[in-house]
Amino acid sequence: MNMHVAKQTGPAQIEINGVAFNAEPGQRPVLVDGCDTIPKLFQTRCMALQDRTAHREKDMGIWKSYSWSAYWDHAKWIGLGLISLGLQRGEVVSILSEDRREWLYTDMGVQGAGGIASGVYTTDSAAQLAYLVNDSDSRFLFVENDEQLDKYLEIEAEVPSLTKVIIYDREGLHDLDQEKCIFIEDLYDLGRAYDAKYPGAFEAEIAKSKPEDTAMLIYTSGTTGMPKGAMLGHENVLASMESGARALAVEREDEQLCFLPLCHILERNVSVYFPLGAASTVNFAESPETVFDNMQEVSPATFFAVPRVWEKIYSRVLVLAQEATPIGRWAFQRAIKAGQARAEYVMYGKTPPASVAATYAFWDFAVLRNLRRMLGMDRMRRGGTGAAPISPELLKWYWSIGVPLIEGYGMTENAGISTINTLEHNLPGTVGRPVPGVELRIAEDGEIQTLGLNNFQGYWRNNEKTAETFTADGWLRTGDVGKVDPEGNLTITGRIKDIIITAGGKNITPAEIESRLKFSHYISDAVVIGDRRKFLTCLIMIDQENVEKFAQDRKIPFSDFASLCAAAEVVQQIRDEVEAVNKVFARVEQIKDFRLINVLLTAEDDELTATMKLKRSFVEKKHKALIDDMY
Repeated sequence: MNMHVAKQTGPAQIEINGVAFNAEPGQRPVLVDGCDTIPKLFQTRCMALQDRTAHREKDMGIWKSYSWSAYWDHAKWIGLGLISLGLQRGEVVSILSEDRREWLYTDMGVQGAGGIASGVYTTDSAAQLAYLVNDSDSRFLFVENDEQLDKYLEIEAEVPSLTKVIIYDREGLHDLDQEKCIFIEDLYDLGRAYDAKYPGAFEAEIAKSKPEDTAMLIYTSGTTGMPKGAMLGHENVLASMESGARALAVEREDEQLCFLPLCHILERNVSVYFPLGAASTVNFAESPETVFDNMQEVSPATFFAVPRVWEKIYSRVLVLAQEATPIGRWAFQRAIKAGQARAEYVMYGKTPPASVAATYAFWDFAVLRNLRRMLGMDRMRRGGTGAAPISPELLKWYWSIGVPLIEGYGMTENAGISTINTLEHNLPGTVGRPVPGVELRIAEDGEIQTLGLNNFQGYWRNNEKTAETFTADGWLRTGDVGKVDPEGNLTITGRIKDIIITAGGKNITPAEIESRLKFSHYISDAVVIGDRRKFLTCLIMIDQENVEKFAQDRKIPFSDFASLCAAAEVVQQIRDEVEAVNKVFARVEQIKDFRLINVLLTAEDDELTATMKLKRSFVEKKHKALIDDMY
């Protein structure tokens, strides 16, 4: 339990880092500083914090600060502006934008007005946007700029439910003459006018909010079928906030960096709701491409990212180390060795022997603390990773350089958090124990099931799918397969629907094999094939950055991604990686052949989800020729 400065404040409440929660997690009503909904907590924070900095964002290369008062005013104007345009309680508003402070203003404004906020990935196509708007029956759509507006203009006739489209960024759109389109400044003006006419209207709407109201729709990217809108209520999010405060304390002085899509539950928790609970400061990365530069400038106290990001940082350090002077390379290797010796203890919550600690202290002073400063990790109390498996060796490397990196597990349907390793109790290779307020069990077929007030309300207008997702006694079926050790640590082994039954009748969980393959720095993703076939094969996506570096170092000629995939030395290197993984598995679980997917995929391709995971069904269909060739 990560409860710094915890003290009893009353019979039913406990204070964690200056915020009051129920003394026992999982109790109804879920209260954060006495508030039972997100808008009520938002109002409480803004009224108390006023001129303190809530957000920072770069403008023309300079970081600018924005206060909690500005957060309140803009959210209020958006909420009241939408009400003046006809928004009714319980109606959906869609947001199609990269991360920026207006995203949060809109989220809080919509919820404050009694609406339901629904994020759309900026990588979604116009056709996908049409599906999401129609499925959610959105009345209003917020778009970031001309690029995202173009998607709406392409499908305007297909989305009749939309009454207004609000644009954040005016650049390139000064001559826009579109009846349904207005700029965010116009909406602010409408909100100000409504506020002047009906003083206290926004506060009155906030007071009407109830814990059971739906706060947001989060469309699951879904590796099969069309996306489904998961309904999360205020209670679900506050329960997640409560669990997070106990297991992953965020402190008031913390600086955080927002860069993953805000329509994903992980970033929404990390950059909107947990900071709202803790009253900490959120900094917006300029773009996904500038994350590493912005990290150096912000030096966040906590940082959550998917494994792909942690791998990129590691690769960047290795490249820099190789380019160093001979003495620099030697010092770096010695420092890492000293760090790894210490990590063997601290990763597992043990105290290292004095000699190990002393050697590390020297190399930390000489090399590692400068490395952390260069990476923007010198103030990092805790790094977090989730959404996909991460290599145990990579976890150890981060602990070695003095960055505690822990792994957790959650999904949209349980508000993003169900188990987590903590600094005090960490077991690499597992995703930790259930967070306070969440119960976990393994069903007879191996499925992981969870129970807690964070379990979602169901799928939007899809009672059939909702019924399938819960057991008769109310537990959430996660669809993941796993096992729990005697200490309560969870290990995830795969997805139920992905289980392969070979022609010989052997049941195989491909996720375990795929995860092992992805631990290679040269492999970014893999799909194991073999259902109703005699043996297993695999389609592999190489890691472009690392494989290009591999080819350049060995002077292997290539002109584009396809020719890189075709290079004999590259294919051999991947074969060596596959063979190394095969040694870990039984004969029937070994990969007998593989092919490389030789096109660069983006989230706009059918084969990838918005969170950059390969969709098994699409991959098998699209690359049928490659698969048939292996058999």
